[in-house]
Amino acid sequence: MTLTSDPARAGAVDPDDLASNTTGSTPLSDLVGARLSRRSVLAGGMLAAAGFLTTSLVSPPAAQAAPGGGRGGGGARGLLGFPAVGPSTDDVVHVPAGYTARVLIPWGTPITGSYPAFVPGTPGEPGGDAGGNTAAQQAEQVGMHHDGMTYFPLGNGRQVSERGLLVLNHEYTDEFYLHTGGHTAGYRPTTAEGVRKSQAAHGVSVVEIERRRSGEWVPVRSRRNRRITATTDMAFSGPAAGHPLVRTAADPGGRTPLGTINNCGNGETPWGTYLTCEENFNGYFRVDGTLAPADAALVERYGVGGDRNGWAAHDSRFVVTPDDPNEPNRFGWVVEIDPFDPRSTPVKRTALGRLKHEDATVHVTKGGRVVVYMGDDQVFEYLYKFVSRDNWRSMEARGRSPLDEGTLYVARFEADGRGTWIPLVHGQGPLTAANGFADQGAVLVNTRQAATLVGATPMDRPEWTAVDPRTGTAYLTLTNNTERTAPDAANPRAANPWGHIIRWDEQDGDHTATRFTWDVFLLAGPGGGVDGSTVAADDAFGSPDGLWLDPDGRAWIQTDGTQPGAANNQMLAADPTRTGADGAPEVRRFLTGPRQSEITGIAMTPDQRTLFVNVQHPGEDGRSVWPAEDGLATPRSATVVITKDDGGVIGT
Repeated sequence: MTLTSDPARAGAVDPDDLASNTTGSTPLSDLVGARLSRRSVLAGGMLAAAGFLTTSLVSPPAAQAAPGGGRGGGGARGLLGFPAVGPSTDDVVHVPAGYTARVLIPWGTPITGSYPAFVPGTPGEPGGDAGGNTAAQQAEQVGMHHDGMTYFPLGNGRQVSERGLLVLNHEYTDEFYLHTGGHTAGYRPTTAEGVRKSQAAHGVSVVEIERRRSGEWVPVRSRRNRRITATTDMAFSGPAAGHPLVRTAADPGGRTPLGTINNCGNGETPWGTYLTCEENFNGYFRVDGTLAPADAALVERYGVGGDRNGWAAHDSRFVVTPDDPNEPNRFGWVVEIDPFDPRSTPVKRTALGRLKHEDATVHVTKGGRVVVYMGDDQVFEYLYKFVSRDNWRSMEARGRSPLDEGTLYVARFEADGRGTWIPLVHGQGPLTAANGFADQGAVLVNTRQAATLVGATPMDRPEWTAVDPRTGTAYLTLTNNTERTAPDAANPRAANPWGHIIRWDEQDGDHTATRFTWDVFLLAGPGGGVDGSTVAADDAFGSPDGLWLDPDGRAWIQTDGTQPGAANNQMLAADPTRTGADGAPEVRRFLTGPRQSEITGIAMTPDQRTLFVNVQHPGEDGRSVWPAEDGLATPRSATVVITKDDGGVIGT
């Protein structure tokens, strides 16, 4: 995600674009350049993409991409059967001809408790935290700024695609909309009630939804509906549970953390639970006093400080002091939630490491072991994977969580297209007490430092991961890296303002392997080779972020950040199976969002005939009224439900 206009930092640089990693390891940007230089030709400052790059330079017309064989099309005619939409600066959502997009569960939709109606702040209202719903009411409504999302089917047969639980993250808040329309960007709550409301708008929503005979999807009143917020009781599990580094004055045992914040991407386990990822937790804290050297180093490496939401003034949990420095260490985890049991306690799974988790893609190996791929969203940070110790069914049967026992790895990429997964295990290599790692719990709380010490490859803001369900090929979006400005002989771009996508295959198709081969999937940008981009000019895009491969292998790419031509953010589809004469598969734009919004989060019903996509922070600086539901002018994040007018499979 990109907080280009976070209220407390209006006009400031996105902190994800500022490096806190001072490693001397070769960054992925240089390795990509070296890889390209070996397999492509530089002519006149333009990159002529070779066959290993995977977007066509000329998008074929829709008629050439009609669906072929298989459930969702494909075959000789390719996977993309929809007409591309053009770039947009409109304050609406555009989808291809033959498709319909409807708004579902915008911020403030009542889903539990007393089901309070959404009440926006009054434009022009004087200062203070008055206006709109109360904190208690917000805790019974859908949260703010929708992000990662999963659809969990309910029922049997056809019902599974007509009724289910939609579970979605709420990444952060625009306080000036949350409290009253009279405030401006940069406003922070000034009362305890205002802080409680802000905390209630964070977290996760579990909403039961159903498809009516008219085809419209609606939320329903259900005992399963639930809000999980910044103040929900949680538990720690895994090697760092109870560790001295996660103990606080309020929780001296270090086992009962409170709440989850800055929930970005997500994952889904084969045993039916939801994984929510804590990303930019660092900015919620205020640091008071001079910390001990070890605590100060931990704070600095994760960028803790800033108090961007103003919580510290009314919630001492978010004040870091020399006597109580560990609350930040209780965030930055992957949290597991049982969406079917509203009484269950969410669990922070520490074996998956502590970082700015962008998402957690779960893949099951042929032997039944669980692999979780994860990106750490900041410039010059790393790509990780976790491998469970045993077959997940066997572990579950023995009452052991597959996410508590296993090995966490970090990736090292080599210029020749090979790579290594390096284990982050106490006692192996430099991860010893002599280097500041007393035990495995310390390795996991200090995941970034451990990854740097073993020589992981710094990357250009690693974001969402995805795995092709047909081939097992894994993908990673890299949004951009504006910190790098100097080109070299191995790097055809002076900087990477547009981002790119890489992919890799694990050795022998085994996702538990420690070796892999990698290549570049595409280089984003203005298209047609400008700035080294390898996409067609008609389908130009920048800042790839969200990523998902559907059951037929379409790669859905969502953007968050600067777009060519100052266009709105968008969602595109790529067909890795359909290549042109240059060996490059096609990319086609499927959706454009309203003004100042991010396109993020994606889920689909099992029959592939309903697609759910989230629109986050429309009008974050005031230049949108989307979705204008019920005549309201307050912009609201919302889920968009997309269906094909002929009832067919999405994308065909």
